[in-house]
Amino acid sequence: MPSALSPSAWLRGSRRPSWLSDPKVLRTEVLGGLVVALALIPEAISFSVIAGVDPAVGLFASFTMAVTIALVGGRPAMISAATGAVALVIAPLNREHGFGYLVTAVILAGVFQIVLGALGVAKLMRFVPRSVMVGFVNSLAILIFMAQVPEMTDVPWPVYPLIAAGLAMMVFFPKLTTVVPAPLVSIVILTVITVAAGIAVPTVGDKGDLPSSLPVPGLPDVPFTLDTLTTVAPFAFAMALVGLMESLMTAKLVDDITDTRSSKTRESVGQGVANIVTGFFGGMGGCAMIGQTMINVRVSGARTRLSTFLAGAFLMVLCIVFGPVVSDIPMAALVAVMVMVSVATFDWHSIAPRTLRRMPLGETVVMLVTVVCVVATHNLAIGVVVGSIAAMVVFARRVAQLAEVTAVTDPDGGTVVYRVTGELFFASSNELVGQFSYGTDPDRVVIDLSAAHIWDASSVAALDAVETKYAQRGKTVEIVGLNEPSARMHKTLSGELAGG
Repeated sequence: MPSALSPSAWLRGSRRPSWLSDPKVLRTEVLGGLVVALALIPEAISFSVIAGVDPAVGLFASFTMAVTIALVGGRPAMISAATGAVALVIAPLNREHGFGYLVTAVILAGVFQIVLGALGVAKLMRFVPRSVMVGFVNSLAILIFMAQVPEMTDVPWPVYPLIAAGLAMMVFFPKLTTVVPAPLVSIVILTVITVAAGIAVPTVGDKGDLPSSLPVPGLPDVPFTLDTLTTVAPFAFAMALVGLMESLMTAKLVDDITDTRSSKTRESVGQGVANIVTGFFGGMGGCAMIGQTMINVRVSGARTRLSTFLAGAFLMVLCIVFGPVVSDIPMAALVAVMVMVSVATFDWHSIAPRTLRRMPLGETVVMLVTVVCVVATHNLAIGVVVGSIAAMVVFARRVAQLAEVTAVTDPDGGTVVYRVTGELFFASSNELVGQFSYGTDPDRVVIDLSAAHIWDASSVAALDAVETKYAQRGKTVEIVGLNEPSARMHKTLSGELAGG
């Protein structure tokens, strides 16, 4: 019987946390968590504004989401916190019914996510093709950059050299040493320069007041009635789906970056637990954050749950203990970090002329459809769904074209054999009926399906139609070569699909 995992093993996701025995790994995880915490503050405040709640609500959500998911989530090093997608979903509920209903929706969304996770919704990720994944990555890079544009428009001119300096430091500092993350160095240096020189530029403090105490658990202030449930449930379910979609896609992306595998089912359930905890602590809920995850994994090099846990812990420490100092951080420093993240996240290889020449046109179209949908709606979940549907259409058209029918007549002229090759389903079977010479064929017709497979009722109906057309001319049809699944489907459905 395996022994229970220790708290440290939970943070690592295995029985031997490397950060306990390797100081270099510990330093990477700690500094990565600190950089993420700094980047979370303005983001959480901005998302609070979108949701129409106090800035502290978004910060509390980021704290509880990160700390909880570090313990119960499936993907080590991934950052979960308050997000814009969730804020957009629940903003109308808060606006129309009040904060109590919002918190109730967060808790119920967590319940939905646990149920969906237990039902195996994470397994649907295998139906997301690579072209959609590339579109997802490129669109999130574009969204990360677009989110920084407001911080670069109608601002004092010193903002621009500060951003340029921040980018330069993040490009060249790693060439000197990687002991300290370049984003952290950039944030510290730019903050010291602006404070020492008294440069008047927008700061983190301009985004809103930081909390001065830890969140306190409690029940949402709503009547516990059926009417409340029917009001909240649609918003909660939408939040659950959006949160799971973004979290699972982000987890898959981190899997690819780190060449490791993670439990998507555990991640789904973990997201639900984290949202329930967040709701009871008065937070606005959330899901995986792509930008902050890229800072943690790709920029800082973090790989364990410790960085996720510390991101949430440092967030509260920075707000409560070092609030005045954090408030003086220029937004230009954080904008530079996020711009660098967007550049590093974008899959530049996918739009290289050499790649576009070699890639099938359908794959490129699916990638572009995903990007356009995400950028137009600012919703990654919608883009992934539309992109996946587009990929299925492209796949169906491609496979349908592989179905062929060839005829061979016996030397005595009494029998014709039609050999069908390819996949028979609704798209390919529509053309099947027209591939036979009903009037000129001999009295005995053999349809050989040994090189084909029947996938759906449309194919069975098409074969029935072929048999009917020959029967009307007094000719017999024999279907041979069916593999076991095809034979079973044909036997079950043949003769049962004609309208009555």
